[in-house]
Amino acid sequence: MRARLARRRLTSPAASLAAVILAVLWSVPTLGLLVTSFRPQADIQSTGWWSVSHLTLDNYRQVLESQTSGRSLPQAFVNSIVITVPSVLAPLAIALLAAYAIAWINFRGRNLLFVVIFALQIVPIQVTLIPLLNLYVDLGLAGGFWPVWISHTVYSLPLAVFLLHNFMRGLPKELVEAARVDGAGHVQIFLRVLAPLLVPAVAAFAIFQFLWVWNDLLVALTFANTPGTNPMTVALANLAGSRGSAWYLLSAAAFVSMVVPLAVFLSMQRFFVRGLLAGSVKG
Repeated sequence: MRARLARRRLTSPAASLAAVILAVLWSVPTLGLLVTSFRPQADIQSTGWWSVSHLTLDNYRQVLESQTSGRSLPQAFVNSIVITVPSVLAPLAIALLAAYAIAWINFRGRNLLFVVIFALQIVPIQVTLIPLLNLYVDLGLAGGFWPVWISHTVYSLPLAVFLLHNFMRGLPKELVEAARVDGAGHVQIFLRVLAPLLVPAVAAFAIFQFLWVWNDLLVALTFANTPGTNPMTVALANLAGSRGSAWYLLSAAAFVSMVVPLAVFLSMQRFFVRGLLAGSVKG
């Protein structure tokens, strides 16, 4: 009876109708982009997407066969994967260890350290691009994947430590205390007790980081703007040409670049929702 009463209070036909209307309005631009990606060049340049005469795959064929900065789009697709995977795994590994230390190891200044890490989220990325680029040039790292890997790792660490720390602090401390009584050390506590419980938070941050790195253009233009390291975002930015003569291909190219992020999000959606809600309610 309590569940039914709560369900009646929390649900409203008007709210459901408003949500459906908002979802439809939100999906209209995406639908228009999808239809445009299958329209011929002449139709795209003369009429709106709702004026559909016939559909074709020529735009996708030109996108997949195009050459930008001496490299094909499939090569840029591989470069995006090479950039994204380490840029997700590296900050996760570092942030997990840092979050565990701040959350469960009692040392002097840990609260101040956590505040400093949290405050680093407000530092604009644009302020650090040129100093980092000069540093990479001085160290001889410019021109490869290392600058973009290190940059994405550094930029994402404050959010990763903050998210994982809050999740760890929301776990029952009795689990850690019981493991300590049984003689477990920090490594065993982290790997055997906390790691299985951290899957939702890890998945939530991994999705955030994956989508950010995959769709990033600013960092890629600064640190990966060479023919051998260009990711999808840079290749798509160069696809239209210097004067935008091939802008009609951008809709098809956008859906080509969306395939992997969409698959990642749909496959990890349940972990993503659990990770966002984790720690919001205690008891």
